[in-house]
Amino acid sequence: MVAPLACAGACSAGAAGASTGAAGAASAAPACANANLQPTATNLGAVDTATLCLVNRERAANGLRALHANRELGSVAATQVGSMVHRDYFADVGPSGRTPLSLVAVTRYRAHAAGVEVGQNIAWGTGSYTTPAHIVQEWMASPPHRKIMLSSEYRDAGVASTSAVPAVLDTRGHGATYVIEFGARL
Repeated sequence: MVAPLACAGACSAGAAGASTGAAGAASAAPACANANLQPTATNLGAVDTATLCLVNRERAANGLRALHANRELGSVAATQVGSMVHRDYFADVGPSGRTPLSLVAVTRYRAHAAGVEVGQNIAWGTGSYTTPAHIVQEWMASPPHRKIMLSSEYRDAGVASTSAVPAVLDTRGHGATYVIEFGARL
């Protein structure tokens, strides 16, 4: 089971304008290593790298430039995924009211920029639905997630995953949770 949610609109200024391309075009791009890896405590870096690779394949298939991995956005994603699991919620906005934009705004990502645009996709899955390939496939099948992933506004991204899910999802903790932060310096 997978139930992804997006931060569509509330924290993503200017996320409109998704480009679309020929169906199946992403399959023409080179394969991403570890795309079918199920997250464990020891392979999360490989899972995160595979997830960004798959997102970039989808962007390329739709005529968009690749997103650059960004350490600050990765740190925000890691904070968000950890917070959801440890504080037992599944949402773009944390229990304290902190939005993805407010989390990114206090990082060095904003340094030397007049402002930032931020978007976020989150997802969780169990069993075979925990792989980067499945998570990205589900995001692409969801119009708000797809819109964020294929926004030409974004230049950077940070991905974080963990091999657990918030207890509120009633999966007995088995599975994986993903967060991808998208950003652009203005």
